Amino acid sequence: MIEIMRVHICQHVPFEGIGSIDPWLKTKEATITYTRFFESVQLPPLNSVEMIIVMGGSMSVNDEDKFPWLVQEKEFVRNAIILGIPVLGICLGAQLIASALGSKVYPNHEREIGWFPVQAVPAPATVFRFPAEFPAFHWHGETFPLPSGAVRLAKSEGCENQAYQVGKNAIGLQFHLETTPELVASLLDNCLEDIAVSGTYVQTEAELRATPAASYPGIHRLMSDVLSYLTE
Repeated sequence: MIEIMRVHICQHVPFEGIGSIDPWLKTKEATITYTRFFESVQLPPLNSVEMIIVMGGSMSVNDEDKFPWLVQEKEFVRNAIILGIPVLGICLGAQLIASALGSKVYPNHEREIGWFPVQAVPAPATVFRFPAEFPAFHWHGETFPLPSGAVRLAKSEGCENQAYQVGKNAIGLQFHLETTPELVASLLDNCLEDIAVSGTYVQTEAELRATPAASYPGIHRLMSDVLSYLTE
């Protein structure tokens, strides 16, 4: 385990923070820096960071004309993976890793918004192993084929590539294990239009706001397991 980590967070929108990742990093006495792309597009030199966490966002990785910094961010992520720096991508972050490594990102046949189960898939013992089935919070509508050399870790009924790993140091998650009640409320306050059209895997605002508190500790423990794996 890295004793004192220098962790850099790529945050794309102000209403999607790092949730339960924050207390985990604080227990490790990590030094946390941010690129908040809605404020500044400045990224640090890779030799100044020991872990990168790429968060979600309401844009698409294909929106380079509207958000030119996506090109720079993909290069940053790609070079970090090549150098062996641990990289965790969440939702948009997972799509950014895939795009940075050459995969196309496109609309999934289903949107997933809310709490739905995810299933682990058979994978080598050398990669992170998820529980056979677990609940997770979702808020995504795009997907991708696995990048070259990636190992699929999990799937759901609505999305074939829910989690994947590249080498030892990079994991992409379409779902949100860091989610807190505050993050759910923030997403609803800022992205309510996403659930205006119903779908097989889209919960209502009332259902999401009524999520019991007991839903969160399990996903937070699993997030801690993922972070520990990447920093071993």
